[in-house]
Amino acid sequence: MKRQRVINRVLFAMGAVLAILYAFPFFMVLLNSFKEKRAIRNDPLALPEEWLFANYLEAAEKMDYWISLGNSILITILSVGAIIIVSSMLAYYLARTKTKFSAVTFIILVSSMIVPFQALMIPFVGLFGSLGMLASQPALVFFYVGFGVSMSTFLYHGFIKNIPTELDEAASIDGASAFATFRRIIFPMLNPVTATVAIINALWIWNDYLLPSLVLTQEQRTLPLRTYVFYGTYTSDYGLAMAGLVISIIPIIAFYFLMQKQIIAGVSAGAVK
Repeated sequence: MKRQRVINRVLFAMGAVLAILYAFPFFMVLLNSFKEKRAIRNDPLALPEEWLFANYLEAAEKMDYWISLGNSILITILSVGAIIIVSSMLAYYLARTKTKFSAVTFIILVSSMIVPFQALMIPFVGLFGSLGMLASQPALVFFYVGFGVSMSTFLYHGFIKNIPTELDEAASIDGASAFATFRRIIFPMLNPVTATVAIINALWIWNDYLLPSLVLTQEQRTLPLRTYVFYGTYTSDYGLAMAGLVISIIPIIAFYFLMQKQIIAGVSAGAVK
């Protein structure tokens, strides 16, 4: 028992140190968002001599915050919704269909997860640019679905495999089609993993900079792209940039806390299964 208490204390101390290390950059961003540029350069670790709440108002104005927020929300909701629908249906088909085609398809999906987007960026821009599929929000949603469906299908597939096939058979005896069985019986049982898929993809899509910078026009830009307005060729206004970063991450942090219980339930259910 004494040895176990020592181990628990060591693990707690390690966890506390890691938590501090992870939280420190966010603390620095929040702290310096209330300072002017010169104060940040002189001593970024010091508390502000004067708390400049006006930084947030000026940052929001320069970023066209509300327009950019609307763009980010629209793209994130459409992309995450499409990923959930496509991935869950594809995972159900692959998990319930025991053929070589489904096995090979699943292997290809999983294998595609190891290919970084940077390796595909140049041919991606060249191909879709020649097809006229750049410079639009629907095209960006289409690309996000393409890049996000593999990991999401993998998560759904592992969960669906542990749902008894007897449920499908009972629904089939009652006259339900495969689609009706999925929609009325299987998909409602996927709520925990759906929450996990939603938050993982929402975090990725909301914070993504590279893909929107290649696809969107100036008027369609999302919040991460708008924060670039504070960085010039010869000078950068770090106080306003920090304030812009804070107001950019607040919506996604709020979404994470709203979904936190469902995420924990999904992890717990997966562990039990």
